[in-house]
Amino acid sequence: MATTIPDISLNDGNTIPQLGFGVFQIKPKDTVEAVSKALEVGYRHIDTAEMYGNEAEVGQAVRTSGLDRGEVFVTSKLNNGFHRPDDARKAFDSTLSALKMDYIDLFLIHWPLPTLYDGDFVSTWKVLEEFQRDGRARSVGVSNFQVPHLRRLAAETSVVPAVNQIEAHPYFGNEEVRAYDREHNIITEAWSPIAQGKVLGDPTVVDIAEQLGRTPAQVVLRWHVQRGDIVFPKSTTPKRIEENFQIFDFELDDAAMERITELDKGEAGRQGSHPDTFDYVPR
Repeated sequence: MATTIPDISLNDGNTIPQLGFGVFQIKPKDTVEAVSKALEVGYRHIDTAEMYGNEAEVGQAVRTSGLDRGEVFVTSKLNNGFHRPDDARKAFDSTLSALKMDYIDLFLIHWPLPTLYDGDFVSTWKVLEEFQRDGRARSVGVSNFQVPHLRRLAAETSVVPAVNQIEAHPYFGNEEVRAYDREHNIITEAWSPIAQGKVLGDPTVVDIAEQLGRTPAQVVLRWHVQRGDIVFPKSTTPKRIEENFQIFDFELDDAAMERITELDKGEAGRQGSHPDTFDYVPR
């Protein structure tokens, strides 16, 4: 029986598959093969970004998959070097050109960069609103936005982000941001869902996986799904791409969910950069 991926409703009336396939750190030369395999397995949601350097290959894989464009949900994100409004417009045009698509399903501000551009991510957000109004971005959202950043958007703009893509995994639940998102009808997407592999050897995760006859990765991805987050594991290994897809034919009980949630280390568990200070701009 084919696996059916649940859709989550966004605040703008669109829907998004809860499980996707991520292409962060997949080299362009390996991207077509990896995305093609994911689409063959049944993934219908691909998450890329301008800074990943593999948008063109994602587009190629979608075009050669035999699937209609409307069957595949594609996300990309604004390069940190192009936050100024005119630069953002040009960068978005480049994204559509690289993907060879007339529209993108979801476009995000990749990082708020509050220490750059005079701290002005609001004007950048208003440009994304333009993309949504003209139909070239079906939905718009943000990534790595902290609660103060989200509050500022709410105070100074009229469109609520559809999603906020943040680091979240058992070692770093990022609960304050998730709670704000939930209260304001912003869907949370979890990047680095298995903490770059670090949680897979955790005794608690291994124990639950052994009890269920599942892989540790499947258990952690299922934990994310039951929390209501969108998740997009990344792999170039066909077997893992398949395994990561098989998370909808079992459930974690309340006790298992709680055991995994209790692994949270707070800020000490964060694997990536802190959004308040992150200021990387590709050269």
